[in-house]
Amino acid sequence: MARTEGQGHMVVKRALVESRPWLLLSLVAAISYYFVSDAPIPGLYLMLWKGLGVGFLAIFASVRHHSLDGWLIAGVMALGAIGDMLIEIDLIYGAIAFLLGHIVAIALYARHRRPTVTISQRAFAILLVPAVVLIAWALPIDRSGATGIALYTLFLSVMAAMAWTSDFPRYRVGTGAIMFVASDLLIFARFGPLEGSVLPEWLIWPLYYFGQFLICTGVIQTLRHKDPRVPT
Repeated sequence: MARTEGQGHMVVKRALVESRPWLLLSLVAAISYYFVSDAPIPGLYLMLWKGLGVGFLAIFASVRHHSLDGWLIAGVMALGAIGDMLIEIDLIYGAIAFLLGHIVAIALYARHRRPTVTISQRAFAILLVPAVVLIAWALPIDRSGATGIALYTLFLSVMAAMAWTSDFPRYRVGTGAIMFVASDLLIFARFGPLEGSVLPEWLIWPLYYFGQFLICTGVIQTLRHKDPRVPT
């Protein structure tokens, strides 16, 4: 019995040692990108640098939980990293990658519904979708792209609502999803009331990246607690 417990402790310790570098690399890449995003660095290198932050989160998720849910959250992060890079080429290309990520995230959260949801939690999730879509639709001055923004935001807000009412920890996964929503609304605000403001430039990346960080780590930690027998 003692031998079994000792072996189990060694397995957990080894898993932590093997996974922590990916989180550290993710943090280093994301934080450093924030400070060099306006530096005179060739566009391709800067684009790849930007993708590394969430890209390392995808690797972290894939090595920490070898299950369908683990691969789903890894896919969400991978599509986010692709979106981070493609958005530097064209906003629409990046939006498509993120939209696919939202669809995968919705599928993940649908597999993990919270058994009981309070009235206030349910009301927040229900109201979140139309509120976010309406705000996003109203933001751009150029109305030609408003419908496309509203369509994208529909998937974004449903993803956040599903995360909020899932059985993943709300203070991490739910909050991370709301931070993602706030980040995207700031992007759309640059086409309207916050055009020329430095506020979006200061807040978009931190809100987005740390939102993704909370989502990824919160999901993986919960999956491991639910089924620690899954090999990592």
